[in-house]
Amino acid sequence: MGILSGNPKEEPLHYGEVFGIWSSQLAGNNMISGYKIMLNHAGDDDLKKILIEVIETGEQQKKQIEELLKENGIGLPPVMPDPPEACLEDIPIGARVPDPAIAATLATDTAAGLVACSQIIGMCIREDVAMMYGQFHAQKAALGAKILRLNKEKGWLIPPPLHLNKHHDC
Repeated sequence: MGILSGNPKEEPLHYGEVFGIWSSQLAGNNMISGYKIMLNHAGDDDLKKILIEVIETGEQQKKQIEELLKENGIGLPPVMPDPPEACLEDIPIGARVPDPAIAATLATDTAAGLVACSQIIGMCIREDVAMMYGQFHAQKAALGAKILRLNKEKGWLIPPPLHLNKHHDC
């Protein structure tokens, strides 16, 4: 039996997997911290609910990745401390992050997260790691659909130029 033909958890990670996993943890840590700050700025209740869901999902994924890194003797990336809770009314209007900007950031980050998960899946030789990032991809896709729906319902979506194909009858 070869080195890569047994239990996936006993197989070594290759350098690409290590870098992808560690980088995704660093990005996730930063996004969780940023979303906690944005939660202080959010005024819309539906937006707050999605922010909380994104934070909770990120925290769950963070635990799974942290366990994988530790099991493989890889140091953990830094984590920012949790921001203090703030009352929206205490943040000066000019210093607030508006709800449409928060929602746009969520949409952009989610789209980038889908690409990052796909990239890690594509480079994996460890089936367990590929499956874990497949789960993360599915979770991000579901959150992305909720964020898109919210942006449409609230009128926050800024679409690119729309192509209206007009047929000309002769």
